[in-house]
Amino acid sequence: MIPVYSKAITAIGYDAGTKQMRIRFQQGHSYDFYNVPLSIHNGLISAVSKGAYYNQHIRDRYQR
Repeated sequence: MIPVYSKAITAIGYDAGTKQMRIRFQQGHSYDFYNVPLSIHNGLISAVSKGAYYNQHIRDRYQR
């Protein structure tokens, strides 16, 4: 898990071998997302607003 600066997200982890991404939110909950392309992970890491990127590109798109 990589700590990130965000109002919504505290840390992001990614396993390129399984394409599994874990996101830990400010509320303390962590969720796993499956079959996430590396480009989506990289986009989240580099996004200015990680919460907005999550809502636009990840939320409700990858099985939890």
